[in-house]
Amino acid sequence: MARMTMIEALRNAMDISMERDEKVVIFGEDVGYFGGVFRCTQSLQQKYGKDRCFDSPISESGIVGAAIGMAAYGLKPCVEIQFADYVFPAFDQISQEAARIRYRSAGQFTCPIVIRMPAGGGIFGGQTHSQSPEALFTHVSGLKVVMPSNPYDAKGLLTSAIEDPDPVIFFEPKRLYNGPFDGHPERPATPWSAHPLGDVPEDYYNIPLGKAAVAREGSAVTVLAYGTMVHVSLAAAAETGIDAEVIDLRSLVPLDLETIIASVKKTGRCVVVHEATLTSGFGGELAALVQEHCFYHLEAPIMRVTGWDTPYPHAQEWDYFPGPTRVGRALVQTVEA
Repeated sequence: MARMTMIEALRNAMDISMERDEKVVIFGEDVGYFGGVFRCTQSLQQKYGKDRCFDSPISESGIVGAAIGMAAYGLKPCVEIQFADYVFPAFDQISQEAARIRYRSAGQFTCPIVIRMPAGGGIFGGQTHSQSPEALFTHVSGLKVVMPSNPYDAKGLLTSAIEDPDPVIFFEPKRLYNGPFDGHPERPATPWSAHPLGDVPEDYYNIPLGKAAVAREGSAVTVLAYGTMVHVSLAAAAETGIDAEVIDLRSLVPLDLETIIASVKKTGRCVVVHEATLTSGFGGELAALVQEHCFYHLEAPIMRVTGWDTPYPHAQEWDYFPGPTRVGRALVQTVEA
């Protein structure tokens, strides 16, 4: 067992995957010698050579298009989009090609690619380096969508994603790359500002896609969250003293509906938290599923705490970011309803 940041855990997952399977290749903008803008792939080119870890042109559609061709002919590309905000030029390749290959070929071809990308705000990246576009990909049949909240899960989930026969969109909350740092103006003495390192086995392991984790057990209200918002929700529960059960979804598609239903039936209340904008965010899907499956167990309306329906601001980032105070207000309102 070693102490790792999320960056180190992700790098370790790619390292072990490349060592175990020579068909795994890694490429993207500056991921080779430079090791990526966040250094997630640092040293991999030196260890495995330029044929298996290399730089691509500055072309997201080219990166994904090349990965799809490689995957169709037997390789397992794990590619990096430098920021999730940059993925949109490749959306056609992802949604119309990668997601459809298995269906359109009647199973003759699969597309075992992983598209890694840092997402979310909290590091003052401004409107073009802070977006959370996960809902767009959950809408596309044929894609799997993952977002971890801690180093242990990051390594296990990325390992499973690389081994999966279908395309996986792997969002990495960049605020957590080096741990939930103490940069919030409210400066809560809670898990929100926890130590940046996590206990991660150095050997091979995986975490199955589609299985949520109970980050905190409770009986008063269920909180559904993923990525950075897991830590925010834990902080909100600690600050308010509310006995909240925090569910870390980990995987949005496939979704662990069984764990969600069991928790909401136990608590009778539900708050959904995500960083992306409110309208058409993934929280709307979660709320609909809870309403559909837990209607007769609900004792209060389902609440959503999200980013605002505006571009991600730079100067007012902490007014946009769903922090512990906003989540805490929702918890109190839900429990008192």
